[in-house]
Amino acid sequence: MIDLERARQFIRVRHDGILATIKRDGRPQLSNVLYLMDDDGRVKISVTQTRAKTHNLRRDPRASLHVQGRDRYEYLVAEGTAEFIEGGGLAEALRHYYRKVRGEHPDWAEYDAAMVADQRLLLSISVEYAYGQIR
Repeated sequence: MIDLERARQFIRVRHDGILATIKRDGRPQLSNVLYLMDDDGRVKISVTQTRAKTHNLRRDPRASLHVQGRDRYEYLVAEGTAEFIEGGGLAEALRHYYRKVRGEHPDWAEYDAAMVADQRLLLSISVEYAYGQIR
């Protein structure tokens, strides 16, 4: 096990990872994701209503995020429980996510419209356990 604050620091300086969720038959579903380790200590990922990972997490909220380090020997896996941010406050939460990962958007009205059209919501994962090899 890796100390959770140390794990959060490792995750915070990166944004690419592999999210593992549990399919109905019990096997893992792996998805490449762009994520944010937010100031509240939770991992945030923009997802759509229709994706397998969303369906899987609504059924079973256990999630694991694999984050690669500087070489193939350095990595971290953060395990936790997923919740969805949706409904009121979603638009601002998605803007916050975008700003932290990509910076300012040139047209926030266009961004908001795209998020609605894509049926976006924000996945929020607590970091409850971490393991791996980090330096």
